[in-house]
Amino acid sequence: MCRSIKTLRPPALPEEATEDDIRAAALQYVRKISGFRAPAAHNREVFERAVDEIAEATARLLDGLEVRGARTGGAVRKRAPEPRPDAV
Repeated sequence: MCRSIKTLRPPALPEEATEDDIRAAALQYVRKISGFRAPAAHNREVFERAVDEIAEATARLLDGLEVRGARTGGAVRKRAPEPRPDAV
């Protein structure tokens, strides 16, 4: 697959993915699948539509994911450290 596409969900990405992050990943995907870095004028519309649709699907996916069952407002809730048995 595209090695330049990075994982966009926590904890791989410390904060929530931005629209720019999502669009960049969608663009890389469409470039890889189509085999074109930039489309010719007669393919530009379908190329851009694919990027838009994939970006939208990616945003929906990221919004719906629950990472380890802890999800609050699209961000992963950090768990408090367990108390050490020897700490009093």
